[in-house]
Amino acid sequence: MFTGIIEEIGTVKRIVSNNDGIDLTICANKVLENTKIGDSISIEGCCQTVVNLSNQDFTVNVSSETLEVSNFSRLKVNQTVNLERALTLTSRLGGHIVQGHVDGTAVLLETKKNSQYYDMLLKIDNTLDKYIVKKGSIAINGISLTIASIENNILRCTIIPHTFENTTLKNLCSGDIVNIETDILGRYIEKFLSRKDNGVKSRIDEDFLKENGFI
Repeated sequence: MFTGIIEEIGTVKRIVSNNDGIDLTICANKVLENTKIGDSISIEGCCQTVVNLSNQDFTVNVSSETLEVSNFSRLKVNQTVNLERALTLTSRLGGHIVQGHVDGTAVLLETKKNSQYYDMLLKIDNTLDKYIVKKGSIAINGISLTIASIENNILRCTIIPHTFENTTLKNLCSGDIVNIETDILGRYIEKFLSRKDNGVKSRIDEDFLKENGFI
């Protein structure tokens, strides 16, 4: 479990193919503190398990499934990546609940600098659009962001300079592929609404939510 608040920008040191994916080695500093083999670290929003460790880098085994749903197949040596250690019970939840289970990817259309902020426009796949709502939360490359607007599968996030400058967002160009994790609450709600018990559909529907003041 993560917060989406990036701790450090790491650098890809080595990518080695194996029978079922890749072995990925990342150079880092801060996230290595108190980390041990078996711990979880979010890399670009993907929860990965540390399998090897030194005082300068760590290695994870990336499965073929992760390669399919994320932008990991496009990673290159010397590329920078967002890093975050797993949440502890004494940590502040500064972002939102992020599982590190990437739902899919999106295409960066444009980044525009306004007087104080940055606007990022991304093209979202139809399968993800239904989980995205204005003012809701989303993780983009592991970064907890608030959705400013969503229309016709175009997602807009407004980003403060601190977040932009202290993550890999500043390195992205139009056409780049980013990892997307939608808010887990939306997926649970979808499950509840579609579930049937003994052939009877759940009574939690749109009318129920309106009657009880949720919408």
